[in-house]
Amino acid sequence: MSCLAGDEVIEICVYSLASDMDYKLVFAALETVCEDVLSVMCGPSDFPYGAVAQRLVTCMKQIQEHGRALEPVVGSFTAVFHHYDFDEQTPGNGYRTLVKVFLSCLLHIIHKGRYIASNYNSAFFRADHNASEMEAYCSALCQLRALLHLAQRLINDNDCGQLYSLQDGDLSRRFVQEYSSMHKACFYGRCLGFQFSPALRPFLQTVVISMVSYGETFGKQQSSLGIAALSLLTSGKYVIDPELRGAEFERITQNLDMQFWKSFWNLTESGLLSGFSRIAACPVQVNLTLTLPPVTLRLPLASDPSLTATVSPPIAHCGPGPVHLRLISYEIREGQDTEELLSYSRSDPPTISASHLPWVQKQPRSPWLLIHFHGGGFVAQTSRSHENYLRSWSKELNVPILSVDYSLSPEAPFPRALEECFYAYCWALNNCHLLGSTAERVCLAGDSAGGNLCITVSMKAISNGIRVPAGIMVAYPATLLTTDASPSRLLTLIDPLLPLGVLTKCINAYAGADCQSVQPAVESSSLSSLGRDTAVLLGDLTQGASNWIQSFLDPLRTSGGTRSLSSAQRRSPNNETRRTSTHNSSPNCGGHTDYPEGFEPLRSECLAFVTPTSCPIIRNPFVSPLLAPNSLLKGMPPVHIVASALDALLDDSVMFAKKLRDMGQPVTLKVVEDLPHGFLSLSQLAKETDVASEICVEQMRTIFQQENPTPALRKRPKLEETYQSTNPSG
Repeated sequence: MSCLAGDEVIEICVYSLASDMDYKLVFAALETVCEDVLSVMCGPSDFPYGAVAQRLVTCMKQIQEHGRALEPVVGSFTAVFHHYDFDEQTPGNGYRTLVKVFLSCLLHIIHKGRYIASNYNSAFFRADHNASEMEAYCSALCQLRALLHLAQRLINDNDCGQLYSLQDGDLSRRFVQEYSSMHKACFYGRCLGFQFSPALRPFLQTVVISMVSYGETFGKQQSSLGIAALSLLTSGKYVIDPELRGAEFERITQNLDMQFWKSFWNLTESGLLSGFSRIAACPVQVNLTLTLPPVTLRLPLASDPSLTATVSPPIAHCGPGPVHLRLISYEIREGQDTEELLSYSRSDPPTISASHLPWVQKQPRSPWLLIHFHGGGFVAQTSRSHENYLRSWSKELNVPILSVDYSLSPEAPFPRALEECFYAYCWALNNCHLLGSTAERVCLAGDSAGGNLCITVSMKAISNGIRVPAGIMVAYPATLLTTDASPSRLLTLIDPLLPLGVLTKCINAYAGADCQSVQPAVESSSLSSLGRDTAVLLGDLTQGASNWIQSFLDPLRTSGGTRSLSSAQRRSPNNETRRTSTHNSSPNCGGHTDYPEGFEPLRSECLAFVTPTSCPIIRNPFVSPLLAPNSLLKGMPPVHIVASALDALLDDSVMFAKKLRDMGQPVTLKVVEDLPHGFLSLSQLAKETDVASEICVEQMRTIFQQENPTPALRKRPKLEETYQSTNPSG
């Protein structure tokens, strides 16, 4: 019934997307499956499934039309996307990723179609369930088709090899407008995480269900743990109703405030959850929380150690204040149990688990020191959330780790976090003997927002003329804190962990921005659902177990919101109720984004006001290092980047690696497959995340074992004034 076995298709798509023949085989298999399902569903008049069969017929015809229209589009991408890679040995960029995600969606459709065609006569065949599954993937395919057309605009308007439209504000604005109005719930329901490793999909489903349940109880007068417990009572309806789950997640990710996001992601900081995490984590002998007082530091100049540079304590926004750290060491080393270090401890008594046990041998100071800056979008989490993999790193590398708990936005926007991380770095250089290290080689490591801080701390070290680290290891770093469009950032439409609405909230919080929102690209009559205040929405939410039970009696109720689309709209990608697009070949025309005649993506009734990152501070090189002039990056230590092919920030990594390489700076880029943004925090959930974490460890080991760890230094650049001119503290 098909020209290609399922396993063959999967292997072709996942591992060999670059070949022209590969995608053609997938499209051929899709065409065959569509014909197979249509032939069995358009059978005799006494066919038992009636209306369900008609739904499948309509759905398969739409899938067939999408496939035929997009085969040449995919072919055009596969012919050129290698020009956007870092190098021949490192295939990875947003265009490759979009093609891979699209083909992954086709694979799921092929698999489901073959099942339907082979089992429709079975007594156990669930017709309605399979029809709903196929309709969900049809909706996803429609939206991915829209993303490919947006990517065509990018590839046509940008120079060859350029992934960002940094000079095309109109194109980036249209990208934000499309996100604001396009239907996204289908990617959070039945199709949730289809593009990622299968081992991670249960985790993603748990995150989404937890978030929508938490959102239903958020704002009540209870502790975070109490809200989490109450959320368990409301989660059942989201387990059994994927469409409801998708619609609620779409609403939450678009329009709830920053405090909700901080509260939800900081649940990992709670004693109960962190306690469970520590039970499963690698045991360590030193786990100290430290507080540094705000005193001025003096460090030798790298160019002339007889001279010193003065480093002031953090002062931005709220004046001089302490800096909080966490010291983790698998083995207790000399200096780590001294009274001088313990005087900085925040815990009483200090938690050095083995310092008073006579049979534990104290190790000499390590020549290495790892300084870590955690991720969390600059707005959430601390070293406690990342402690699990830090413990493992300390053991595998046999190195003490100092993790910085920098102040979070929006309460402490840029440059407070950068000031605190730089101050902690300088303090560690001066006081490495207390940390169990001689600091002959110092490595900076961080993920996401922490990766950004690793890069900018090194830039500040160069600017101040002090010693730079031996190297930097950054995982999926954010190097461009703007809403400029790129092919990988189109994934924010479908990513459950990094939607564009959340990304822009984090960026604006870090920048301290207060800008006007972009109006969704839809008719004004559709905006009524956005006029409701968040407090009113929360006031409409159901309470307690009684309403949880009631929700099973009324599965169409949506807890104070509305479903993103009616069933008819979800099934019909070309529904007449949506606006009609006008084809215009001019790349600079105004109005809505242009799609091919007869095609229009699904639109959502749950619309978003997305705040663009337009304030000048986001283009400061110490905020967006991708925009830094070469003179400020010259002298950077070796930078080792580990990115994910399915991360919305992939292009940040590729373009920054290219920038450093073109300057002659030492840089490597590793791109791992099938993992989401934030994979370091998932290192024990799947084999793929363990492998990715091990790649990070190997990159850090390379830094520690290199022969000449400290690159030649130079005079401090005048561009330090760029940072100071935007520093609110003066």
